Amino acid sequence: MPLLDPQPGALRPRPSAGHGPAADRVADSRARGTAQPLRGDLERLLGPGKVLWKVSDLVRYASDASPYRFVPQVVVLAEDVDDVSAVLSYARGHGRDVVFRAAGTSLNGQAQGEDILVDVRRHWTGAEVLDEEGGQARILPGTTVFRANAALAPYGRVLGPDPASAIACTVGGVVANNASGMTAGTTRNSYRTVASLTAVLPSGTVVDTAHPAADEELARAEPALCEGLLALKAEIEADPRLADRIRAKYTLKNTNGYRLDAFLDGGTPVEILRGLMVGSQGTLGFLSEVVFDTLPLNRRTSTELLFFPTLSAAAAAVPLFNEAGALAVELMDGNTLRASVSVQGVPADWAELPKETTALLVEFRSPDEAAQEASERAAGEALAGLELVAPVPSVTNAFTRDAKTIASYWKARKAFVTAVGGSRPSGTTLITEDFAVPPARLAEACEALLELQERHGFDAAVAGHAAHGNLHFLLAFDAADPADVARYAAFMDDFCRLTVERFDGSLKAEHATGRNIAPFLELEWGERATELMWRIKQLFDPAGVLAPRVMLDRDPRAHLRGLKSIPRVEDEADPCIECGFCEPTCPSEDLTTTPRQRIVLRREMMRQTPASPVNDSLLESYGYDAVDTCAGDSTCKLACPVGIDTGALMKDFRHARHTDREERAAERAARHFAAVERSARLAVAAAGQVRGRLRGRSGDLGDRMLESVTGGLRKAVRPDLVPEWLPQIPGAAAKRLPATDRATAAAVYFPACVNRIFGEPEGHEGPSLPEAMVIVSARAGRPVWIPEDVTGGCCATIWHSKGYEAGSTLMANRIVESAWRWTDGGELPLVVDASSCTLGIAHEVVPYLTPANAKLHERLTVVDSLVWAADELLPRLTVERRVGTAVLHPTCSMRHLGDEEQLRRVAEACAEQVEVPLDAGCCAFAGDRGMLHKELTLSATAKEAAQVRERPYDAYLSANRTCEIGMDYATGGRGYRSVVLELERATRPR
Repeated sequence: MPLLDPQPGALRPRPSAGHGPAADRVADSRARGTAQPLRGDLERLLGPGKVLWKVSDLVRYASDASPYRFVPQVVVLAEDVDDVSAVLSYARGHGRDVVFRAAGTSLNGQAQGEDILVDVRRHWTGAEVLDEEGGQARILPGTTVFRANAALAPYGRVLGPDPASAIACTVGGVVANNASGMTAGTTRNSYRTVASLTAVLPSGTVVDTAHPAADEELARAEPALCEGLLALKAEIEADPRLADRIRAKYTLKNTNGYRLDAFLDGGTPVEILRGLMVGSQGTLGFLSEVVFDTLPLNRRTSTELLFFPTLSAAAAAVPLFNEAGALAVELMDGNTLRASVSVQGVPADWAELPKETTALLVEFRSPDEAAQEASERAAGEALAGLELVAPVPSVTNAFTRDAKTIASYWKARKAFVTAVGGSRPSGTTLITEDFAVPPARLAEACEALLELQERHGFDAAVAGHAAHGNLHFLLAFDAADPADVARYAAFMDDFCRLTVERFDGSLKAEHATGRNIAPFLELEWGERATELMWRIKQLFDPAGVLAPRVMLDRDPRAHLRGLKSIPRVEDEADPCIECGFCEPTCPSEDLTTTPRQRIVLRREMMRQTPASPVNDSLLESYGYDAVDTCAGDSTCKLACPVGIDTGALMKDFRHARHTDREERAAERAARHFAAVERSARLAVAAAGQVRGRLRGRSGDLGDRMLESVTGGLRKAVRPDLVPEWLPQIPGAAAKRLPATDRATAAAVYFPACVNRIFGEPEGHEGPSLPEAMVIVSARAGRPVWIPEDVTGGCCATIWHSKGYEAGSTLMANRIVESAWRWTDGGELPLVVDASSCTLGIAHEVVPYLTPANAKLHERLTVVDSLVWAADELLPRLTVERRVGTAVLHPTCSMRHLGDEEQLRRVAEACAEQVEVPLDAGCCAFAGDRGMLHKELTLSATAKEAAQVRERPYDAYLSANRTCEIGMDYATGGRGYRSVVLELERATRPR
């Protein structure tokens, strides 16, 4: 056993009053995960690495953004089309079914299955622009919409669909659901902008609809399918009343059921298949790639948030803005506006708005200045005569072009989910629904919906894409309470009848049918059209392999099956609505678990009795999968609609697992950190000498020996405490810091402990980082002073990232007291040369401070070195030389601090061409976590490192030493260094 083994059972849930096992808990019989022969069959078929079988794997894939939860029997990580075909063949031969899952942001359970669940996100990312103008792009299904648009941005192009979940949802899911968003309407959605697609049918047949011989090949491979599709086309066309009805249904946004107009728009089986696959929700085949016709990006934006006294007044204004050419007209009713004040940045006085107040967020996008001015004139004409609660300054300059203001408007609009979802009662699940009505009846529909919500006892609020008559609402109810489920069921019955019978609307405008609306499909479409949809499913999937009950279900109560209970968990995580927005930012996404999955697993523990076999199995995995491999970078908080910091929760769990002996050892290390720091620098220096001597004679023998020594210590003490030696670890820093003068200083310079321990990357020539900071600051006439007693000072991140409370408290208070003294009570700024340490001193120490030191901290000005360089030094310096190319690694701390732009600004002064990889993200080195779990850094940086390795750069720049070590490790020793070093070199006098 390791010397410092975590406390056993420290994370086991504690029973609370009234808490008992939930009815929807995972059964004890599944504690060992996937049963045989299924597990063995798939491992032999695909290889063990592609089959996830532990109960923790099954549970973490059992939830998506919907109110449903279905635990699969097994999860497969498909790597290519051959894997998908093999799984489909196995399912057909063994009477099993298959569901495909990418991002899991679906709102109606489309990404959940009860048998074989196939992950088609992890190995299915990539976007290829197909022409010089960016007119078409080939995109793999696991690519997020945000990432695809990032690839198109240099060409001034964008995808048509723009769902609010673009940061997380994947292109495969967008096409499969025909998701649209705030600007897509009925003309820019996937159905209208997908040029071609490649599909794997349930039979295993692969169809590339762009191939010149696609129809001939499909006829040979699937004659019955081709004949059936043409027969259905002839049948629809022979019934003018049905054909007219189908056309009429798609004048509104409509994603309910199969896209029947594919039979009217397509002339051949392949053309019909292309149309049917869009919006088929994974029930007809797997989309292995999609080619989009892209649209102009139109970067010039004019936006305004307008407040109207009543809902009807706002609705009456919508056609005016549509006619003026607005790309987006978004509606927020009074209840939504008033609830939104809980979201950071939303004005507090919105809480005092009258209930009847309604806002429209109106946006125009233009390709050039002339077009933008014309749009703004048209917007002004539309505004003339409108009655506004808070009138705009004047008709001629009402719409703003300021990017920050526009971003704040959109944050308020997207706060709809945040405000309702985050503030829902604990223990309730959240459902997000959307529907569409003729835009002319928008106000009537809003009022009817609000009245219906109130009648059934739900919080009444509505928002939506007013330009298209598309409205959204949220319901929170307790799925563990039969009475609450009955209330929800009664509401859904009334809502569906209202939408169809009163408004002839679409029950699903953009979220696709899913499990929640499947029982109501016939209510909207009628018996004839619904029967056509069943025949389509039979043609494509006669064995019923794909996604049963996801879109077609004759059970009138099917939408009440599988509703998930939401047991209370730790306060930090309890508001989680399981939307998945956090997942693309998570460094461990492709290694172990994501923030959402960490919470999903915790909720399952709460459903169980504390000592159940399932809990035993979950806890056995949770320590490594959730706690140890969390980078603790808290970028999940930035992406989370309700601001959950799962990284902070995992740090709390680390603390919970500590023994008293471990906590005392950490506090002693903090108390005597000056000695620890000197010892660490000496150890690095000694290791460097060993490595240098042995490398010269025996290649990498020195590195291998150091890896062996640290590996032995890790086994003896604990892998999560003892760092592993990495070949990219640099040599030791100089024993002494540069001499500086306090009297002339414009700032106090605090070299972070990592820069006092580690030197520069191998091959670096020139001054060290502390020397460069002193030199370049003096060169700019803004000299800095390094206090003589900085040794032993630390930002406390070492302790709080590992969950050491006493050590964090001691070091946090010490650094604030020192900084107060060094800066003469905050008179001078404190410049810190590592972005994570800047974040630590500026923000993360605050919870650990005494009341007195908290007051001192408020007076301090903590400045990151790259901000100091960009704002104070660069304007006063002359650039004498520039390298050709530089690639940047913005750190997660920079995202929290909001200073990524300063990194780019300094780099652009030093290099002719500066690039940030499209897949740049947290490197997960996280101080020393990359040395504790190097597999975490390799996984987190895989995509970014692959982009960096595609070509050589003259400079590899960042502003955090440990992150630079992590990127060196990931890229094979490219030599990442601080941008301040490059600035010193670039401005060095000739």
